[in-house]
Amino acid sequence: MRRISAFAVLVVVSVLATASTAWACGSLVAANGAVQLVRTTTLAAHHDGVEHYITNFEFAGTQESFGSIIPLPGEPTTVERAGDWTLQRLRQEVEPPAFAAGEAEAAPRSADDVEVLQQTRIDSLDVTILRGGGEEVAAWAAEQGFTLTEDTPAVLEFYAERSPYFMAAKFDAAAAVAEGFEGGDGIPVHLSIPLDRPWVPLRILSTGKPADEIVQADVFLLTDEKPELLAGSGLTLERSEPADPFLLDDLRTDTNMGWVPERAWFTYLRLDVTAGDLDYDLATDVDGDAPRVTDTGLVRLDEIDRLDTVGDAGIPDRPWPWQGTAVIVLAIALVLTCGWFLTRSPRPVVTR
Repeated sequence: MRRISAFAVLVVVSVLATASTAWACGSLVAANGAVQLVRTTTLAAHHDGVEHYITNFEFAGTQESFGSIIPLPGEPTTVERAGDWTLQRLRQEVEPPAFAAGEAEAAPRSADDVEVLQQTRIDSLDVTILRGGGEEVAAWAAEQGFTLTEDTPAVLEFYAERSPYFMAAKFDAAAAVAEGFEGGDGIPVHLSIPLDRPWVPLRILSTGKPADEIVQADVFLLTDEKPELLAGSGLTLERSEPADPFLLDDLRTDTNMGWVPERAWFTYLRLDVTAGDLDYDLATDVDGDAPRVTDTGLVRLDEIDRLDTVGDAGIPDRPWPWQGTAVIVLAIALVLTCGWFLTRSPRPVVTR
């Protein structure tokens, strides 16, 4: 039986449209195209062999429909409604309330190449799990009546190279109004995903943004042990400590959050970087090994040299680039070789 790590992500992104707002960690593809991705909050928990991926979509306004495309690290086995206030509890943990103490264009792709794996409706939110290439998924979304930003197909292809799974979530605003939804009401979605190695999607947050626009995000991790982290610059470690038992108890009492462990390591990271520099994801490892560079989504040597390991002091620790490591190894080998020659006993001179 293959080993499966647990990975849970609670993701909330504020997306502003002309007359509506949607929350999700993904590439928003709204019918009117007039959207701006503002901020996201993510919880990633690794525990007991299952990834729990939870996204909250917040409703506001009377837009006919709007939604999001979210890259997934694996294929979900279940899609259901999630807890109602987990995100708020996490924000309270790190931000207590004031009263508290203390390139060339590719040929067009066909949406027919996309496989629809699951479809479900959670209240007024239609959720579809897809499998396909990034450009194919973009074509599928276009056929559903959404307007994609110019860079969306390339960003989705960036994710499809590691995982062909995506979640499309579309809000039916008319149905939401009929159900009595008002501004600020949300629909959280919970996905359970078997996964070999966890990673947190970050590059998706820069989709459709000007290169100089600032992207901000909060990333929460819950792991059995202290994780090793690898990402690009702009991601700061704010807290790394054993999780407060009261926090875990609170989270466990929320709807469908019974999987939260009795003991965990709590990590809180803050992303603050320009969209042009956000070309990576967050790779993690909870087994005592180094995170895999490929899980950041970067593959070229010039890209890899820009990666940082995230340290304990709240700032990234710059690792040795591969070129520096190679130079050091060669230098040590040269010193050892020269030392061997210098310390050899001279051979006696034989005269006849």
